[in-house]
Amino acid sequence: MTAKKLMIFGSYAPSLVTFRGDFIAAAVASGHEVLAVAPNIDGWTSDEIRRLGASTAELRVENQSLNPLGIITAVRDLRRLIREHRPDVLLSYTIKPVVTGALAGSLEGVPRIVSVITGAGYAFTGGRELKRCISRLAANALYRMAFGRSDAIVFQNGDDEALFRRLGIVNSRQNVRRINGSGVNLSRFAIAPQPEAIGFLMIARLLKDKGVREYAAAARQLKKVHPEVAVRLAGYIDPSPDSITPVQVQEMIDGGIEFLGRLEDVRPAIANCSVYVLPSYREGTPRSVLEAMAMGRAIVTTDAPGCRETVVDGRNGFLVPARDWRRLHEAMSRFAEDPALAAEMGAESRKIAVDKYDVNRVNADLLEIAGL
Repeated sequence: MTAKKLMIFGSYAPSLVTFRGDFIAAAVASGHEVLAVAPNIDGWTSDEIRRLGASTAELRVENQSLNPLGIITAVRDLRRLIREHRPDVLLSYTIKPVVTGALAGSLEGVPRIVSVITGAGYAFTGGRELKRCISRLAANALYRMAFGRSDAIVFQNGDDEALFRRLGIVNSRQNVRRINGSGVNLSRFAIAPQPEAIGFLMIARLLKDKGVREYAAAARQLKKVHPEVAVRLAGYIDPSPDSITPVQVQEMIDGGIEFLGRLEDVRPAIANCSVYVLPSYREGTPRSVLEAMAMGRAIVTTDAPGCRETVVDGRNGFLVPARDWRRLHEAMSRFAEDPALAAEMGAESRKIAVDKYDVNRVNADLLEIAGL
């Protein structure tokens, strides 16, 4: 295949490495030139992207706002960058890059525009608060505009695709494809021996929609009967209207949770747990769950879009209703009372990760969709 120039555009610079690094490496290995674009590219991200054989460019994006003026500014700046680099393919992920990427790419005549939906996000995750309703209306209109200018629209789970079809955001005439999340590197996240004692771990941005409050409530109840069981939380406070506050984090710590903060490398924490928990209300495909599965950990997550894709209930973990800390507590208690269950289900998690979520297979699908 003829070598092409790929521009990959995300809203959070480190995600270009942590979520798209294997894809960038695969594109480079196939002989293509890759330019990774995001706002506020830090030194670590820049060094890692260069190590992968690609280059970087900064573009200012207000991640938490769908303000029209901000979008117009981002489209203008991205058009300038496109004219400078002339990519053959523009692949964007998360809502702001998807919208600005499709608009700028179509105006500048980029031959192929690929929009990747990594999750429906804040706007579509339940709730009827005024701010969320306004965000939903804006996201609906902006996605329609972007998808009308996209050559391929890629979803990571069937629930998000069904939602967008039901809302009329995508239609039967458009090229809609599906991949199994962003995949997981089975070598980097190798199976790890089970720890001697049962322990639970959750890794997430500290958002209400991630189920952090339910995890804390379940942990508090679990500790009353099993005070010896470790319940750990890793993550950071996110500048989102849905964010947990520092005061709430301290209350969780007071309730028995061991707070690990932000982790540069999650593997030691996963290796140190026997059960991985993610009580999220909605995901694209949760990367942290895939990483825990690859390392041979049992999973407790919600019977919610994106999350339910990762667990065969009763085989590699348990599915519980979203927003229900009591059912979450019941699932966690089963492992505390029967420690051998974690090892049995963890082995099944690894099998599912190998069969369904191998990053090499996922990247091969995405390269084909992008025409690379």
